[in-house]
Amino acid sequence: MEVGGEAMMRVQALSEAGVSQVPPPYIQLPHNRPQLKFNTSSTSNNNQSSSIPPVIDLFNFKPNCRDLVRESIGRACREWGAFHVTSHGIPTSLLDHIKAAGLSFFKHCPIPDKLKYSCNPSSFASEGYGSRMLLLGKDDPHNEGNVVLDWRDYFDHHTFPLSRRNPSRWPHFPPDYREIVAMYADQMMTLAQKLMGLISESLGLRSSYIEDAVGELYQNITISYYPPCPQPELTLGLQSHSDMGAITLLIQDDVGGLQLLNHNRWVTVPPLSNAILVILADQTELMDSVT
Repeated sequence: MEVGGEAMMRVQALSEAGVSQVPPPYIQLPHNRPQLKFNTSSTSNNNQSSSIPPVIDLFNFKPNCRDLVRESIGRACREWGAFHVTSHGIPTSLLDHIKAAGLSFFKHCPIPDKLKYSCNPSSFASEGYGSRMLLLGKDDPHNEGNVVLDWRDYFDHHTFPLSRRNPSRWPHFPPDYREIVAMYADQMMTLAQKLMGLISESLGLRSSYIEDAVGELYQNITISYYPPCPQPELTLGLQSHSDMGAITLLIQDDVGGLQLLNHNRWVTVPPLSNAILVILADQTELMDSVT
């Protein structure tokens, strides 16, 4: 990895080397450090249900359930800007396979082999294997020299439009990795389009409104790997941010740690088996604010 022209180790390599302290480039300023508070079972059921994003059953998009689903999505967008969906049509086996393939690449593919797929660190959100995404470089005029790195490695895949998709740039380890990512990308794009339709309708607009406003749809599939950290209270796997684009669809493993900002407080989002977390991204939130 290159940071400001200096070679840096991958986060996984640091972790596996057994470092006992987080290196300075990864230490967050005190006000940005993680708030390690989790929802507990001592919270009453009523308060518990309102302290995490709602779970919405899509009923596999059955027409006779559309009104109910649309109403639930509209309420979740207004109150949270995020929600889990179940009965979404993505096979559980595919969700399991994409998580297994990503974990196998990071845990079992030798780092020298992974480095063959390295992304361009000087290019914005470039495709490939990296540890530094959407962070300002030392030469960026907007950077005041306060870059803090994420405790995370990742592989970013460019999957839509199809003219951007080149599986030869993706790992060949495990052997079915490329096939799984392509299948996952196709099905998640279909789901995203259906959800954008429902969100549009929840605003009283035609189903195609958000997709028409966004234009040609771009999709990146990012698989993140968060290695064990010796001082998790000092660093973040991924710093606070909002997502570009229209909508983010996210699946979690069973480790947890994801947080959302809701009404000026950070809320830990517990993993939900076989569910997909939907997060409104910048373009959709902007459209929502002006409709």
